[in-house]
Amino acid sequence: MPASTIAITAIYFGFAALELWRSNLFGKAEQTRDDGIVEAVSMIALLAITQPTVLFASGALANWIAPQYAGVLSGMNVFAAIVLFLIADDMLQYWWHRASHSTHWLYNLHRAHHNARYMSIRLTYRNNVIYYALMPSLWVSGVLIWLGLGWVYAGYIVVKLAVIIGAHSDMPWDVPLYRNRWTSPLMWVVERTISTPATHHAHHGRHADDPAVHYKGNYGNLLFVWDVIFRTAKITRKFPQSYGVENLAPATLGQQLLWPVFPENRAMAENEQPVATVASAT
Repeated sequence: MPASTIAITAIYFGFAALELWRSNLFGKAEQTRDDGIVEAVSMIALLAITQPTVLFASGALANWIAPQYAGVLSGMNVFAAIVLFLIADDMLQYWWHRASHSTHWLYNLHRAHHNARYMSIRLTYRNNVIYYALMPSLWVSGVLIWLGLGWVYAGYIVVKLAVIIGAHSDMPWDVPLYRNRWTSPLMWVVERTISTPATHHAHHGRHADDPAVHYKGNYGNLLFVWDVIFRTAKITRKFPQSYGVENLAPATLGQQLLWPVFPENRAMAENEQPVATVASAT
């Protein structure tokens, strides 16, 4: 097993152990039977099928189109390579995420991530099975690996997932750092640079009138600085009172996992407010 996979697994299960100890990992408030099924199926599908298939297919496609460029970036400066991944992967994912909250069909692919009425590391990989297969940043990462940057990606993805897993956990690592008078000023920089539990939980908040909720922003995955630059950031150091999607009828299990194979229930769709006004939380 690659060292990067071991590191990511250790981080994931480390946060899982904390939730199991302090906040009941398998019995979150307001969870339903469907929640566990969606999370298990989407996680297994992504890690066992979608991600390896996309990374392989993107490299194979690039090799078919321009085989002479295979490995051409293998000697690239490591810092330049990291910047390349931050732009080509992380910033691109920011825009994909943002688009997923402004177009109805993309939101249907992403809605499962917001259907949960709780926060947890369980949400990290929770999405429609098709969502990740279409994610542009994953395809671009596969091409960059084919170009010779796999050695950089191995370290980059560990850092990225550490931030994302921590941002979804209901064991917020940032709270003690806000309260400490020595670390609080440092957190002013940190919370504007990477996604923290406070900023990402705001994106998952349920009610628009909650001052700690920010439906239409805080889209960043690894870097929160994209939200700062593109003016979608809201920083309060507060946490929402509740989580989920406001003013939308429930989605079926099939719709969450495999829309459009399992289309929306028309009765549900008729009760929905326009995506542009509601679907802005992740």
